[in-house]
Amino acid sequence: MRIALAFVAFQAGWFACVLGAAQGAGWVGLCVIAAVALVYLAKAPKRAPLYLAACAALGFGLDSGLTMAGLLRFDGEPQVSPLWMTALWVNFATFAPVGLRWLYGRGALAAALGAAGGPAAYWAGERLGALGWTTPQAVGAVAAEWAAATPAIFWLASWMEDGERPA
Repeated sequence: MRIALAFVAFQAGWFACVLGAAQGAGWVGLCVIAAVALVYLAKAPKRAPLYLAACAALGFGLDSGLTMAGLLRFDGEPQVSPLWMTALWVNFATFAPVGLRWLYGRGALAAALGAAGGPAAYWAGERLGALGWTTPQAVGAVAAEWAAATPAIFWLASWMEDGERPA
């Protein structure tokens, strides 16, 4: 039941961010993901805020790099990844320890799934009007980004859970 609820929350956050951004209302997704993150943090380990911050920083840095390299395009914020996009990394980070725990310690599998799932999510976001690919090479860059980021996120999640759980 917990995994199903986490999945529904993850999907709600993703669609709120992507559809909101496509309509020029990225703040809608930020509000939904903030609520998801607060619910997650209520029962998460003490290190969870650091974990979410690290995942947000990782995503912001990677997506901003792709944006600055001219591979991704976002309306209104051409130089760096927009805040709603960074929120999607937080959204994934709240789901990973709950719904994808079976990937802990399986770095190669996590990388392969990230290399497939990352571009699929960005492609869906592009089709819904939230972002743009600027070249065909952008797909490969996003695949490489997520192939590296997914095992890193699971490593961070594992690190987070090594700490005490709150009372």
